[in-house]
Amino acid sequence: MNEVIKTIQNHRSIRKFEDKLLSDEQIKTIVESAQAASTSSYVQAYSIIGVKDPDKKKKLAELAGGQDYVAENGHFFVFCADLYRHQLLSEKHEQDTSQVLESTEKFMVAVIDATLAAQNAVLAAESMGLGAVYIGGLRNNLDEVCKLLKTPPLVLPLFGVAVGYPAQMPDQKQRLPFQHIYHEDEYEQNKVNYMDQLEKYDEDISQYYEQRTNGKRKDTWTGQMAGLLARPSRMYMKEFVEGKGLNKR
Repeated sequence: MNEVIKTIQNHRSIRKFEDKLLSDEQIKTIVESAQAASTSSYVQAYSIIGVKDPDKKKKLAELAGGQDYVAENGHFFVFCADLYRHQLLSEKHEQDTSQVLESTEKFMVAVIDATLAAQNAVLAAESMGLGAVYIGGLRNNLDEVCKLLKTPPLVLPLFGVAVGYPAQMPDQKQRLPFQHIYHEDEYEQNKVNYMDQLEKYDEDISQYYEQRTNGKRKDTWTGQMAGLLARPSRMYMKEFVEGKGLNKR
């Protein structure tokens, strides 16, 4: 197993960081690594907003649901789907691209581009001995996040990534079984096998929580997910995204 694979498979979310800021050189390396990610048709439909201002970080922590590590980290990156520059270049070349820029397809391209870039960024950070955690909680209050970061139309903050020097090393959570994720030639639809795999996974996850909490928790993964999906959240998203000029067609 080479060092890249070791770094990838050693990933865990870090939610407590040392009181030490990243250097400008580290930030540049992480962003340049993000830019090295694949991008659909060379569109590069994303932007990254680095937040250094302590007051802005505190506000983002509040907007994300009171997550302290949004404010207390080495650096905070916000990954955005971004088609604004494409609107500007269309004006430069006197082309009407509004129908395409408003399409679901180009919205998906922007989301995928940003996500690929973010994964590269996190991998680069972890290879440098840093830790990271993704922050989807920014989508709890996107209107306020957009105002705080002054994002123009066709730019949508998708998630944040807090990066820093780890002050903890939590246990890794076991992922779903290989057979449950990887399908060969066609989607496996044997429901009995599917549910058996989930049952075994539930046993493993329940044991993980029991050991981690000294018996205080025995959650199953399917129980967690069923509860999560039964509680509507961020249901304003479709209207908000369309209001930013995205995913309208």
